[in-house]
Amino acid sequence: MPQQTIWFFVSIAFSLIAWGVVAARYIWPELHLRPRLEALRPLLILHSFRFIGLAFLIPGVVSPDLPPAFAHAAAYGDLIAAALALLSLLLLPSAAGVSAAWIFNLWGSADLLNAFYQAFHSGLLAGQLGATYFIPTAIVPLLLITHGLGFRILLQHQPAPAMQESRHPA
Repeated sequence: MPQQTIWFFVSIAFSLIAWGVVAARYIWPELHLRPRLEALRPLLILHSFRFIGLAFLIPGVVSPDLPPAFAHAAAYGDLIAAALALLSLLLLPSAAGVSAAWIFNLWGSADLLNAFYQAFHSGLLAGQLGATYFIPTAIVPLLLITHGLGFRILLQHQPAPAMQESRHPA
């Protein structure tokens, strides 16, 4: 395994640990006190920024030899995840919003895991990421953790009365 690959995975591991501490210490204690819809909103807003993955398609931002299989899967998967997050936010006051949040969370999680698979399968080298290196090393660990929180919220929170949950629009 090339040394740059080792440092790449060390960066991801440290980011997972750091974001895990932030989530355990600051994010989850705040979210678990809220009704389900209010707890989902900040997570969905965060994921609405996943359009940033389109940077994998921009020449000059990434190396010209970035494997297209990885670049396309990561970019378009993130774009779909961002659109699903926004759709979920729009629909959230209704039962359809909870269903959309489930679809978003399943898609978004699978998309991130697929990106790791595509990176490994295509032989991606960390240096080929260019300026997008920060996405898998700093942002993706946060997104994975917040997907976990999203599943926890969707599975554990009981629906509150509709009047209470729809007080604060997206």
